[in-house]
Amino acid sequence: MKRITTLILLVFITTAGIKAQSFRIGIKAGGNLTKIDGESFNQGFQLAYQLGGFAEIDFNKKWGIQPEVLWSQSAAKSATFNTIFLPDQDIKLDYLSIPLLLRYNIGNLVTLNAGPQYSILLNKNDNLLQNGQNAFTSGDFAMVGGLQLNFKYLRVYGRYVIGLNNLNDINNQNNWKSQQLQLGIGLRF
Repeated sequence: MKRITTLILLVFITTAGIKAQSFRIGIKAGGNLTKIDGESFNQGFQLAYQLGGFAEIDFNKKWGIQPEVLWSQSAAKSATFNTIFLPDQDIKLDYLSIPLLLRYNIGNLVTLNAGPQYSILLNKNDNLLQNGQNAFTSGDFAMVGGLQLNFKYLRVYGRYVIGLNNLNDINNQNNWKSQQLQLGIGLRF
């Protein structure tokens, strides 16, 4: 599944890049304020990180796409009273996130981004339960919306990511949904 997703993304970027008016690539890094909504987790946001690469493919002065590949970390803290995790346990989940964002350029300085993101869980946080199952599903589908400031080579961005899938891989009694506030900088080449 990971290879197919990567292959489809590479083919899409290559064909879109051929027809684009401008094509730029770069690297980015930032912080994630993350939380997992559900009865088993505290409701506060936890600090995590992200790192990866992006491409900016503009079809004209206003519209384009921005595919990315990111290592993105989610963090949460288990609730004091829950039946699955230890009380107040720190939980860190590492994802390979692949957002495909539509770009709308407002002048040269501001770009609005929105689109889907699929994330592949790279670790299961070693949270094995007594019945031998892992606690989290292997992937998450999310929607992304945000704003990016474009300086000559520097990108400053802020985004909101909301997970649409139930991350609970144990039972269907509790729905676990992810949320992230992302802030970061990018450097385009």
